[in-house]
Amino acid sequence: MIKLFAKLLGVCCLLFSSFVLAQRGTPSPLPEGPGKELVQNLCSTCHSTATISRAAGFSSMQQWRHLFSTMIELPDAQANTIANYLAENYPEDESRRPNLIAGDVNIEITEWTVPTLGQRSRDPIEAPDGSIWWTGMWASLTGRLDPETGVMEEYRLPPTSRPHTIVPDEEGNIWYTGNSNATIGKLDPKTGLVTEFKTEARDPHSASFHPNGNLYFTAQGAAVLGRLNPLTGDLKEIDTEPRPYGIQVGPDGTVWVAYNGTNKIGAMHPDSMEVKYYEVPDTRTRVRRLGLDSQGMVWFVNSTMGKIGRLDPETGQIKQWDSPSGPNSHPYALAVIDDVIWYNESGMRPDALVRFNPKSESFQSWAIPSGAGIIRNVWVTEAGNLLIHQSSSNQVGLVTID
Repeated sequence: MIKLFAKLLGVCCLLFSSFVLAQRGTPSPLPEGPGKELVQNLCSTCHSTATISRAAGFSSMQQWRHLFSTMIELPDAQANTIANYLAENYPEDESRRPNLIAGDVNIEITEWTVPTLGQRSRDPIEAPDGSIWWTGMWASLTGRLDPETGVMEEYRLPPTSRPHTIVPDEEGNIWYTGNSNATIGKLDPKTGLVTEFKTEARDPHSASFHPNGNLYFTAQGAAVLGRLNPLTGDLKEIDTEPRPYGIQVGPDGTVWVAYNGTNKIGAMHPDSMEVKYYEVPDTRTRVRRLGLDSQGMVWFVNSTMGKIGRLDPETGQIKQWDSPSGPNSHPYALAVIDDVIWYNESGMRPDALVRFNPKSESFQSWAIPSGAGIIRNVWVTEAGNLLIHQSSSNQVGLVTID
């Protein structure tokens, strides 16, 4: 079975070679030494060697081997040679360590490595039956995990879809944004059948269901916001500010949009699709994700400034707090649980999970066990726990909060 997954990895890499090449840019030269050719030939199959030089590194060959074993299966001889080479030439960058804050809250983090290696697992969600689903963006698949047994199965989607985000509907269907083939898709897990709706926007990105039954989505590169009626297939798309990213529905039905191309947060009316914009101070600000508390306050990550913030929609007032690891911490994903803010510092190694209590304005943080992959999105479960992932190391995780 493992050999089959390795073969599937090779297939998916070939299918998306054009995308990978676009991500590479100019390859970084590798230092001389035993293992250089292996790294050049094997580690650059699905990403550039520049990814290695930009990483924070590890001090031991065991840590390096554990990381790339979640990406590709290799014979022991090659794996050991590569691990020794990487440990010798790319030691840990201690300046990237997070500033972890102690506190009174206890959590337990459970992680699972997804079956198909190299798929870049991301954006886990909880279905109505309690199962955990994720999208394997680089392999054009979505997967299902039984958190009680750890059993996983994967569903193949159209090979050019490269699903970015998934969301469940009330019947348990899994909807995805086809980031590479300009579609919104629906997987029926009972039959395995996929239905696609073509969009004008070239790159549907993130999505959220509304109480009115419609699915609202962003298209980052196209700078478009969209609305799909799943029953009729009716689709409406509008132009918006640059690089709309995260999207959430507020308690009053307002559709909130985070912008990664400007220092704004958008409030879209679900019917007219008119957007009101709120400017966050400092034009360098970029917002990737946001969430709503019980009072309708909008919480967001200011990724480029190393802050989290709160917008009061009634007054337009914005307040921000510095993240514990500083201006280069790059907060990314965010969720609100019982009016407490949870987010990650993606610029740190390991990736840090942070809890912020607005009442006391206090922080607490933990290192993600497999924290070399970046949490890009999170999901709050019915039990009030948190679903996370590590895209580079192909992990899906559950944070159980005491």
